[in-house]
Amino acid sequence: MPIALLATLRARFEKHRARHDALAWADIEARIGGNAKALATLQRMEDTGGEPDVIAFDAATGVVTFCDCSAESPAGRRSLCYDREARISRKENAPAGSAVEMAGEIGIELLTEEEYHALQQLGRFDTKTSSWLKAPDAVRTLGGAIFGDRRYDRVFVYHNGAQSYYAARGFRGMLRV
Repeated sequence: MPIALLATLRARFEKHRARHDALAWADIEARIGGNAKALATLQRMEDTGGEPDVIAFDAATGVVTFCDCSAESPAGRRSLCYDREARISRKENAPAGSAVEMAGEIGIELLTEEEYHALQQLGRFDTKTSSWLKAPDAVRTLGGAIFGDRRYDRVFVYHNGAQSYYAARGFRGMLRV
């Protein structure tokens, strides 16, 4: 069991009680402690700057939801276009990767627009950066993708070509265990 990772997750859990005020760390640790796959994913989330934390618990199923809660889009996941198709379509200045591909490698899903808005209810995220969000099929079919940020104390969701990438745009992910 990766003691350092569990200690980091516990410290973050205790520091940010408002994200999960009705939960006890012992219940969370019991859920993830013996799950090597979940721990490996959480470690990758941590290693890329995501600062994963518990944001939900389903009492009926026992499922715990972790989300990247870094103040800004995770530093180790920036300068990426949206997905593989977009990355391959870049003829010049192609990015090193894509958000969808990297999320798959980490073992997480990009946040939907609704999940991003829910996360923003738990804190102030992406005030200087932005995060790719899961693009609706209709938008992606037309070559676009969406991203969100918080500016002027409001949460905005915008559109961009899926092949675009910026140093200040990354992505956040979610893991359900």
